[in-house]
Amino acid sequence: MGELLLIRHGETTWSASRRHTSYTDLELTADGERQARVLAAFLAGRRFVKVLASPRVRALRTAQLAGLTVDAVDEDLVEWNYGEYEGRTTVDIHQDDPHWNIWTDGCPGGESPGQIGERLDHVLGRVAPLLDQGTVALVGHAHS
Repeated sequence: MGELLLIRHGETTWSASRRHTSYTDLELTADGERQARVLAAFLAGRRFVKVLASPRVRALRTAQLAGLTVDAVDEDLVEWNYGEYEGRTTVDIHQDDPHWNIWTDGCPGGESPGQIGERLDHVLGRVAPLLDQGTVALVGHAHS
């Protein structure tokens, strides 16, 4: 059986400042590009039966700089939709709701934990049969 390799995109200006970023499509910072190039050395010589990536620029650029050939862009790999919390930090959100937890509460105007779980279960259902053939890489985000 192959491995399921999960790859998070490199740094963006918002991830560097701990801002929740889902549908806002940001480029990698210079450090994020460096991180992806470092990943290329780790992945060198590895064979993948399938590489799927989020459609976000930060994920696709990470894959490219890491030397991966993306077989398909998969909308189900996009980051958790933060809704009204897009662009805000957890510290900022806690000023309004001190007990907020993404894993249990989800995001107003965005996705619930059940919705993100269902979406990612679809991805896993599609790639599970491929693992009999070898390793699958998924290039996405921290909360997906």
